[in-house]
Amino acid sequence: MKAVILAGGRGTRLAPYTTVFPKPLVPISDRPIIDIILQQLAQYGITDVTISLGHLGHLIQAYYAAGSVYGLRLSYVSESQPLGTAGSLTLVPGLDSTFLVMNGDILSTLDYHALICHHRTVGAGLTIATHLKEVRIDLGVLETGAEDLVIGYHEKPVKHFPVSMGIYIYEPRILKLISPGEYLDFPDLVTRAINACEKVVAYKNDAVWLDIGRREDYEDAQRVFEERRREFIDF
Repeated sequence: MKAVILAGGRGTRLAPYTTVFPKPLVPISDRPIIDIILQQLAQYGITDVTISLGHLGHLIQAYYAAGSVYGLRLSYVSESQPLGTAGSLTLVPGLDSTFLVMNGDILSTLDYHALICHHRTVGAGLTIATHLKEVRIDLGVLETGAEDLVIGYHEKPVKHFPVSMGIYIYEPRILKLISPGEYLDFPDLVTRAINACEKVVAYKNDAVWLDIGRREDYEDAQRVFEERRREFIDF
């Protein structure tokens, strides 16, 4: 199976680290994030990976100058102008069978075999790996009714929401919903797919998931990766 890693974002929330590095090259412990991702993909039998480049993308190409790593064949596409997290897929050649797409700034212990099998078993056009995110509200939340009558009071409630992990399985026909050269982000593609009566499925799982989008997330990821390193690699 082929995979596409989206590595074109500017990573402004992770500054100053991303001032000199593209976010996928920011280190977790002693290795860049993207290097850990590539090793994981290889361990799950992925053979070809295309990296979609943008901000400081030449540094990623320089890092993997040999053109292969962990037995993977690496290729690159570059955006001459931003195309979004879905639009950039139109630049990638050869996506003519089921393929995986993921962001280049996340780490997870997700079982990719199980994800792909679920996608195929349910006959999905697009599958989104999901994580159950806990959101704590550190305030008293009022429940109101007619004429602002208070009908309930919840002190510091905890809510749970299924959120996208930034890891997806596509069938090639989904790409027909994107016009070449069009700017399109993934949430808008999901809406188009639903409106086109495509089967869009959430894959629920309990894998560890680290979204390295903000400085505090990055610092937390360093700790979790060191504590649970063998769950991410060499499993």
